[in-house]
Amino acid sequence: MPKQKTHKATKKRVKVTATGKVMVQPTGARHMMSGKSGKSRRHMRRARPLKSTDRARAARSLGK
Repeated sequence: MPKQKTHKATKKRVKVTATGKVMVQPTGARHMMSGKSGKSRRHMRRARPLKSTDRARAARSLGK
């Protein structure tokens, strides 16, 4: 049986931590930041865990 290939687009967008959490960068943090509040801009700097509904799908596309 052939090996499971890693989905390269998912690999670029997702990081798996040592504890197994799938971290992603928030959307909407690329441009037009002047229209957003300072609080939302600060929160967009940090990665956040992926929702539990999408976690299994991301892990499967990473070949885990």
